[in-house]
Amino acid sequence: MDDRRQSIIIVVFVFSAIIISMLLGLSLVIPFLLGLIFSGLVLSKRGFSRDRIFQMVGSGIRDCTRLYFFILLIGANISVWMASGTVPAMIYYGFDFLDGANFLLIAFFITALMSVFMGSAVGTIGTLGIAILGIGRGFGIPHGIILGTLVSGAFVADKISPISGLVNLNLHVTEVKFRDLMVCMQKTFLPVFLLGALFYFLVGLGFEVSDNGEAIFKLQAALQEGFYISPWLFILPLLTVILPVLGVNIIITILTVLSGGIFLAYFFQGTSFLQIIKHIFYGFSPATNSGELNEILVGGGVLGMVEVVFIVGAVIALSGLLDQSGTLKPLLQPSIQKVEKKRELFLKSGLLGSLLTAFDQTVGIVLTARVYGKKYRELNVHPAYLARTISDSSTVLAPIIPWNVNVVIISSITGISVLQYGPYAALCYLFPLVVGWIYLQDLFFSRRTIPKKTP
Repeated sequence: MDDRRQSIIIVVFVFSAIIISMLLGLSLVIPFLLGLIFSGLVLSKRGFSRDRIFQMVGSGIRDCTRLYFFILLIGANISVWMASGTVPAMIYYGFDFLDGANFLLIAFFITALMSVFMGSAVGTIGTLGIAILGIGRGFGIPHGIILGTLVSGAFVADKISPISGLVNLNLHVTEVKFRDLMVCMQKTFLPVFLLGALFYFLVGLGFEVSDNGEAIFKLQAALQEGFYISPWLFILPLLTVILPVLGVNIIITILTVLSGGIFLAYFFQGTSFLQIIKHIFYGFSPATNSGELNEILVGGGVLGMVEVVFIVGAVIALSGLLDQSGTLKPLLQPSIQKVEKKRELFLKSGLLGSLLTAFDQTVGIVLTARVYGKKYRELNVHPAYLARTISDSSTVLAPIIPWNVNVVIISSITGISVLQYGPYAALCYLFPLVVGWIYLQDLFFSRRTIPKKTP
């Protein structure tokens, strides 16, 4: 059996296992572990030694240790933000601030802005996003619509934030400077972002947030009764924005904010250290006189994120094995060799990035750059266009692919499935669609903004 056929068999097996597991309601750990075992068996038949297979699997898992820690920290951070009164305070004042406004449009802009400062889409959803979800639910807006709006705004970070891990990975593998990428991205990012804003403006018109005056008053009263509410509690979101701007990495930022939240929970809310520890591990569950508020302010916890860590580890192990073993290359090379025009180059590299994102964002970025980088140079196209194509096609699709790591984390944080929020994550669809149209019209290629040669 030739390498190409073996590669097809592996890919078909993995996707079949994922689909069957989703239909049966099984954990995504199962299909990725089965795919890992099956891929290892096929590769051993191809001549890879057992040690080499374990090495490829282990290297991918070890490289992402920081990600596992970050996921667990997000779970702890959500609980502490609630226990400290930060989320309740943001909800309380948010009702007054957003009363009579177009909630979805403002939520989209605020989330996008904060995500750029934080440099993390998931981190933004797990902090500011939890509060906005609470405010929106208080106004009676379906939570799927709210989360779709937040996802669109939050994933702006992974496109243009200079402190985003994915942005920097993209720049590294394509050998592009941040400035060149930003100049190149103007012709796709700005129109799509404005279209997204228009979408949320129009959808937001259908929700009159000022019509629930009595219900909002009751929720605010319940918040004041159950928590100490003060503007001082906004210190945590302020630190979350300020520290990354000062160059503090996201892990240290979350740890600092977590420590601050413990301090606020103890001194402002009168919560014992033992109860705070329980919240950190098991999640926060309030006991106010409002049943609706108790449903809003629940979630978080380290233990609730353990399964997510296992899923992420299995995905990374499988993607690392397929990448380092060259399993996917036999499927990709024939189409690359036939590319002769720039327009075709952009479309095919964008399509590849989208398909690879089904496994993992990192694979979509790294492998697309490796496979198409040489072809971009052959056709004398600046690599900034490759970086932009990767960003426009693979990065933004991740939060709507049901088995993607980002979806698993977002659903675990919020308790809302991708089927509920996916249809309203407008930017995830608009980027591939609008960018594809621009590419087809040949409207984007300008040699006056990007130099021919690699800087």
